[in-house]
Amino acid sequence: MVPGSKYQIDMCHGPLLSKVLLFSIPLMISNVMQVLFNAIDLAVIGRFASSDSMAAVGTCGPLITLFLSFFFGLSAGTNVVVARCIGARNRKQTSQAVHTAVALAAAGGLLLAAGGVWASRSILTLMATPAHVLPKAVLYIQLYCAGAPLILVYNYGAAVLRATGDTRRPMVFLLISGVVKVIVNLILVSCFDMDVAGVSIATIVANVIAAALVIGALTASRDSSRLFLNKVRFHTQSLKDILKIGIPAGIQSSLFGLSNVVIQSAVNSFGSKAMAGNAAGISLEGMVYVAGNAFYFATISFVGQNCGAGKYKRLLRSFIYCLICAAATATILGWSICLAGRPLLSLYNPDPKVIGYGMLRLKYLLIPYMLCSSMDIFSGGLRGLGHSFKPMFVTLMGACAFRVAWVWWILPLDRSMETLFISYPVSWVLVTGVNGLIFYVVLRKLFLQAARHAPEGSLPHHAAGRSVA
Repeated sequence: MVPGSKYQIDMCHGPLLSKVLLFSIPLMISNVMQVLFNAIDLAVIGRFASSDSMAAVGTCGPLITLFLSFFFGLSAGTNVVVARCIGARNRKQTSQAVHTAVALAAAGGLLLAAGGVWASRSILTLMATPAHVLPKAVLYIQLYCAGAPLILVYNYGAAVLRATGDTRRPMVFLLISGVVKVIVNLILVSCFDMDVAGVSIATIVANVIAAALVIGALTASRDSSRLFLNKVRFHTQSLKDILKIGIPAGIQSSLFGLSNVVIQSAVNSFGSKAMAGNAAGISLEGMVYVAGNAFYFATISFVGQNCGAGKYKRLLRSFIYCLICAAATATILGWSICLAGRPLLSLYNPDPKVIGYGMLRLKYLLIPYMLCSSMDIFSGGLRGLGHSFKPMFVTLMGACAFRVAWVWWILPLDRSMETLFISYPVSWVLVTGVNGLIFYVVLRKLFLQAARHAPEGSLPHHAAGRSVA
């Protein structure tokens, strides 16, 4: 693809490592900013409200992730399909995929808003949320879910921009909306004493701004990714392609969310101090996760475009670069945050017991976090190649089912937060090993297919790989 604007990156030609970094670093910055802005929300609640309010926001985190994760997985399908259409230089299919993606975001957001508002109280009750925390938690999550259509429109629009190689403008959009969110948050919580409602309203305001900016960028595009609002609708083939990749990715994300809800329920049984400390730890951990996760999306986009173009050697090189960069990022950031854990956690809540619980999470998760990032890169590589069911199934068995079984059968043998948190790195090892083997088998098959179609003694960049699903 010849970039249609100065923001886009040609992933199929030219230097590779520099382009992987040029793609990933703005995405990393934007992801970290998003987590940082959410962390400020939690810090504001911790400073200007009670521990119960902080616990309410914290216990909603895994549930919100559960609600959103399926649709975020579908956005990965959007990224893959648009990237492969661009790599194959199919302008018509690219346009159809873009308009289908926006239609899917709008429809999914409305469905999510209705379902989240309706089911939130029942699910929070099943999660053993303490009675004195439950009303605030229900209010927070219902207001949050009301803004779900805006959240999905932004994320699907950003997925389209990523597929074209543009990660700089989403970074700017998040910076603008995040700054507004922090300002509104401080005003509503500290000045008007609106507690968790103020945090939710600030989030909705930020989502309005982010969605408007990403839609504006797509409608102003001058290439095949341009969005025409009057043409937003479902195109059958594009919808099938997106769902083929996106549904397994969405199920995988949802199952991760479900296993985290089970773990959160176990955390809730340790009391509000443990809930608050775990919430602060999750917030800091999130910065490491999203920094490495930038290379997950780079893997999807670079592997997807080069697979569409039939450039398998370049595809493999881009995957290796993403894997190394993700592991290094997770190690450096994870160890740094762990070493500075106590002063960082005190910014959320100065209570020594809350800090102690937060440090337990950081110790057991952040030190081996390169395993988590590596797990994501292998999943992204398989999805970029068009294989989404395999990583979904491996994740279902190796992470989600494994963690639930751990809570049911291992935790009762030694009922402690340490035993609970060990389940994470063990599951990362299992999933990374199996997905790594699958990736090797799939890629080897592609190279063998390309060799059979190549002239004797050569392996072409453009082989019969465009039809590989």
